[in-house]
Amino acid sequence: MLETKSLSAGYGKRIIVGNVNINVNRGEIITLIGSNGSGKSTLLKTISSQLEKISGNIYIQNKNISDYGRNELAKKVSLMLTGKTEPELMTCLELVESGRYPYTGTFGILSAEDKRKARYALKLVGGEDIADVEITKTSDGQRQKIMLARAICQDTDIMILDEPTSYLDIKHKLELLSILKKLVREKNTTVIMSLHELDLAQKISDKIICVKNNKIDRTGTPDEIFSGDYINYLYDIKCGSYNDIYGFSELEKISGKPEIFVICGGGAEIYRKLQRQGIPFAAGIIHENDIEYPVVSALASVMISEKAYEPISTEKIQLAKNIIAECREVICLCDNFGTMNRGNLELLEFAEQQKKLSSP
Repeated sequence: MLETKSLSAGYGKRIIVGNVNINVNRGEIITLIGSNGSGKSTLLKTISSQLEKISGNIYIQNKNISDYGRNELAKKVSLMLTGKTEPELMTCLELVESGRYPYTGTFGILSAEDKRKARYALKLVGGEDIADVEITKTSDGQRQKIMLARAICQDTDIMILDEPTSYLDIKHKLELLSILKKLVREKNTTVIMSLHELDLAQKISDKIICVKNNKIDRTGTPDEIFSGDYINYLYDIKCGSYNDIYGFSELEKISGKPEIFVICGGGAEIYRKLQRQGIPFAAGIIHENDIEYPVVSALASVMISEKAYEPISTEKIQLAKNIIAECREVICLCDNFGTMNRGNLELLEFAEQQKKLSSP
């Protein structure tokens, strides 16, 4: 559907993203990720012909984009840009209907079919209640929905969206992405977009393109991109960390000698509370396959862990006791002790003997 060869995008002679070679197939959702200023928007504007390319070539369905007429290209590619100024004195419905202009001819007269498609697009994004409201009187989130409806109404094979979830609350983010999935599933539409919400990009994308240092740094499936420590590298994360498995970020751990020992067992919020309060803490004994493990490893200044499916060893128990002896307080998050975490019951009893146990 879309291919670039040695494409360089930027402003004037200044290259923002260079030597871009990508292939996009029909019915795929392609997501660009990368830090602010890395060139995602510049690249999207260039492949949609909103910006003049500096060098290289862009092909839409094996035809050079420069060989398309304006209306012909508008029937192939629709575009939704964040923060684009919209005309005044237009209602939301009128703005959505403007997506049909490539099909109306010289006089721009809408047919009954054009109007039907506009109403359908407005309904699809849940914007029927603001159809007659002037676009300048809508909220940022409402405007985002209307701009998506306009792109849908244009009825193209390729949709290019620059940060379509900006300004939207979580409910409307999920609704918007569900609409895109529906278009892909039912119409085999190709979607190329940029997102800042990495957890959503990980869930919705067929392929992810990573932009860093004025080039495409890596391209792959979500499983390939969200593995190891790559996201921390891509965004140059120093203060905190991003967990690629569960798709969440954590603030930087509080370093220093632990003041509190947390006996693990189902209390992610306690770890985050201690971090917010600036208290260095130790935590354990936690199995490496425990659901809490990523949070504990990200936030605890000292973590004692055990191999998955193995009973807690005597050595780990003694290590934990030594740390508890140096802490002023112990919090136990575990209500039940089974065969594998029986060692944590021993830690609880030790904390009671030391008179250091307190409520979470």
